[in-house]
Amino acid sequence: MENYFNYFTEIEEYFWKRRGTVLLVSTLDWALIDTWKQAHIPIEAVLKGIDQTFEKFEKRRHRSRRVNSLAFCHQAVLAAAEEGERASLPHPSAGDPIPRGELAKFLASNAEALGKAAKGFEEQGRPESASTFRQLAASLGELAEAAQTAVPMDLEEVERRLTVLEEKMLSILQNATPEAELVAIHAEMDRALGPARQKMGSEQIAHLQKQFLARKLLAKADLPRLSLFYL
Repeated sequence: MENYFNYFTEIEEYFWKRRGTVLLVSTLDWALIDTWKQAHIPIEAVLKGIDQTFEKFEKRRHRSRRVNSLAFCHQAVLAAAEEGERASLPHPSAGDPIPRGELAKFLASNAEALGKAAKGFEEQGRPESASTFRQLAASLGELAEAAQTAVPMDLEEVERRLTVLEEKMLSILQNATPEAELVAIHAEMDRALGPARQKMGSEQIAHLQKQFLARKLLAKADLPRLSLFYL
């Protein structure tokens, strides 16, 4: 619990330091920090992303705008995390940075969760969604079985495959969600962004909305994130 709390406070204090003034982080900021924590993004990557964001703003001619929220740093943090992940994932012949037992358990657990969801779709009278979820569960099962062997695994390739599977999963969940609920989720996100929304790029806003929507949909369906970041 102490390490969990320190993750939050260190990021918060570093953000204050770079900004030059103490500014209470918003609900959205704490949600973002929690997202980074749950995704196992190293604090070094977060701090690097904060640095890059401030450096980018400091180079602008018009400096009246200030980095008032960690939301401005989100994309840079993710980019720093991805860069660090690519650097840490070795060639298949270099060995396994993730214990095979933990990897197999993670994949098998997610396969079981998607299999359970497939039964739920079947009961709801959505056979096509159920069939797709069974296929996704089968793919995860294959990866879990491979992780139990001594054959080297290319974790970059595994992560790419998991990304595709998660995108398919989220697409089905979104299609199964009533329009009114989706509108409510986007409205909640807009309120959380507040004034910062007007100062963020369209790509960054779209990315935040995508992440926010994914968390909401998965939480409602009681389904996990599939990325190795969440192992």
